[in-house]
Amino acid sequence: MEKAQQIVNHMMKNDAFSQWLGIQVVSNKAGSAVLEMTVRNEMTNGFNIAHGGITYSLADSALAFASNGGGKQSLSIETSIHHIEKVLAGDVIRASASLISETHKTAIYQIDITKTSGERVAWFKGTVYRTSKEWNL
Repeated sequence: MEKAQQIVNHMMKNDAFSQWLGIQVVSNKAGSAVLEMTVRNEMTNGFNIAHGGITYSLADSALAFASNGGGKQSLSIETSIHHIEKVLAGDVIRASASLISETHKTAIYQIDITKTSGERVAWFKGTVYRTSKEWNL
């Protein structure tokens, strides 16, 4: 098993919130991650659409897994999301994270959130601080 997979498996095992969301790791390697989840009724707001925090949380988990998969413990320092289309209960959504830019101390990631139809529902940008701590598993 690749180191990135070991790191993400370890993170996921200890990530109660991602587990509650029902996130499944589709793929991951250093600098990228693809996650999927199904939106449940209890994740909807007063408009009967997915609460914005659901797509945000899925993207945030993708950011964490992509940025830590390279071996350095990394923490988000700035994030933003643009909601483009509504998401309903029953929709399966996918977050695809990819590295845009990396320095010794920071990295920028783009995360696209789509439905299984391929329709983009949100776009997320995240910047992480890359600590000097290595993942030792």
